[in-house]
Amino acid sequence: MANPFETLGLVPTFALEAAVLEQRQRDLNRALHPDRHAQKSAAERRVALSRSMDVNQAYRSLRDPTSRAEALFELLGVDSLAERTATDPTLLGEMLEQRELLDEVRRNKDATRLATLKANMIAREGELVTELGSAFDPLLPVGTGAVPTSSRDPHVLSAQRLLTELRYVRRFTEEVAAIEDEL
Repeated sequence: MANPFETLGLVPTFALEAAVLEQRQRDLNRALHPDRHAQKSAAERRVALSRSMDVNQAYRSLRDPTSRAEALFELLGVDSLAERTATDPTLLGEMLEQRELLDEVRRNKDATRLATLKANMIAREGELVTELGSAFDPLLPVGTGAVPTSSRDPHVLSAQRLLTELRYVRRFTEEVAAIEDEL
């Protein structure tokens, strides 16, 4: 996939404001709208349509913190999938404990405890997103864009670890939503 930051004309950063991102997508799609290109050649209309599809894909990618982090890792020349599976025993133990609680909640059909588990994971997700932004800050000098970085850089390792944890938390939250649908 093309660089989503470049597609939207944005400086690579993790800390994107949702309103700015949405406005940028709207502005570009307005400029690329088929009505604005109706009198142009078929080739120019196809280019506008293709560019509009790229804009929408870039928007979806950057709107989601997980895929935004993956896009930043790609710009940095670092494999974001290097730690897709957690190796941190503390995280693994904690997630196992949370899953056991979730299974108990499911068996007992305890909507109150389910709501508590959900609220805790949503709060944790917010904290992880904030920490991930802090981990990326030193990797992305303002105005210069991303530069290739060593995968052993402590900030890279921290960001990879946080991204892995974020993936676990999001999967857990998706499981909670599925149980909510059952109850």
